[in-house]
Amino acid sequence: MLYDECMRKLLVPAVLILAFSSTAAADPVIDTVTPVSAINADFPDPDVLQVGSTYYAYSTSSWAGRVPVATAPSPAGPWSVQGDALPARPSWAAGDHGFWAPDVSRRADGLYLMYFTGRSTANGRMCIGAATSAGPTGPFQATGNSPLVCDPAEGGAIDPSSFVDSNGARYLLYKNDGNAVQRPAIVWLQQVAADGVSLIGGRTELIRNNHPDEHGVIEAPVLVRRASQYVLFYSGGVFTGNSYFTSYAVSRGINGPYTKAFRPLMTTQTVNGAVQGPGGADVLGERIFFHGWVDRTRWMYVAELGWANDYPVVRGSRVVYEAERGAINHAEIRRNVPNASDGAVVAKLDFADSWVDITVYAPGSGNYTVHARYAAGFGDAQHLVTVNGGTQHVVNYPNSGWDNWRVAALDVNLVPGWNTLRFQHLTRWAELDQIEVA
Repeated sequence: MLYDECMRKLLVPAVLILAFSSTAAADPVIDTVTPVSAINADFPDPDVLQVGSTYYAYSTSSWAGRVPVATAPSPAGPWSVQGDALPARPSWAAGDHGFWAPDVSRRADGLYLMYFTGRSTANGRMCIGAATSAGPTGPFQATGNSPLVCDPAEGGAIDPSSFVDSNGARYLLYKNDGNAVQRPAIVWLQQVAADGVSLIGGRTELIRNNHPDEHGVIEAPVLVRRASQYVLFYSGGVFTGNSYFTSYAVSRGINGPYTKAFRPLMTTQTVNGAVQGPGGADVLGERIFFHGWVDRTRWMYVAELGWANDYPVVRGSRVVYEAERGAINHAEIRRNVPNASDGAVVAKLDFADSWVDITVYAPGSGNYTVHARYAAGFGDAQHLVTVNGGTQHVVNYPNSGWDNWRVAALDVNLVPGWNTLRFQHLTRWAELDQIEVA
């Protein structure tokens, strides 16, 4: 598949061909097909750090303090909130709460560096500050008497995160809070010195709020480098509701240009309602941590993260695979189909040797649900579904009428990495539009 086509139909179309080998197999496996809650209390915008065998998580201000910190022996927990990692209010910041989206990393000199967002007493805007500590739980002390980044004319700055490239260069990512002043919201990349607080050169725009489903909001940037590309995770939509989501953009070079995914990585719908408004995500190894609404609080969740040809796949979040992009035998592709996904379907799956092979990616082994979008016009129909040339299942398609697309669900067991699902004619006649795997 060409790169542009792949980017246009993310998440991970069926015909990508290179697999990713795990590098973090020592972590305990989260044995679930949906994201699981890790901290069942208000712990928004989580940032997660591993030091030795201990995991540390930091969050936006809550009942637990200005910057709450929690620890756990594994990503799945049990997590225990330890207290406030930033007990002393920075001199330039107002109030004892309202400190957003902290980020903690370890510098080359052994000190821990925290980026955080606080409200400036000088201009009333949210601005980015820095603090350091000898240990990951703090206490962190502010590095100066003024914010590290703050431009009130562009709404201030929020949601900082750190990134160290393979060549050792350190960067700060953040969003100018244009939403506060009716200006564009932009994710910026700023190189910094090894101390993390000395800015080097100018900043670079990576992405801005220009997609309708973002409702004018992008935020919470986190950058990951893969072998073939940089992957920029971000959140979009209104954070107070179910329109909030996690998505990503990719680029061959750190400075861009970045191309946004065709479809978000996680939404309330793609996780089948298991999390309300999944966002504020952080990535650590083969795990993605994020928050979701429960009543009026935001709990921290964790899910398995896999990489299909360096594109992220979250276990428990539906991934779309277009049937017409699979390998087809004794069948044909019908195009310009009303209401079909991407306008095409696999048709004429009418004979004993009629089948379509769809290759799908599984972040981990175990049970997955396949949602097949079909139309059956002359009575109930069936396909025989074979998994990796072995186990066979029957998927039932109740009569729907041609071009009236419905979804039939089927549970299958998949192995980590790439799996092939063969949909083969069994009884009567059905056309296949796409499948979603979660």
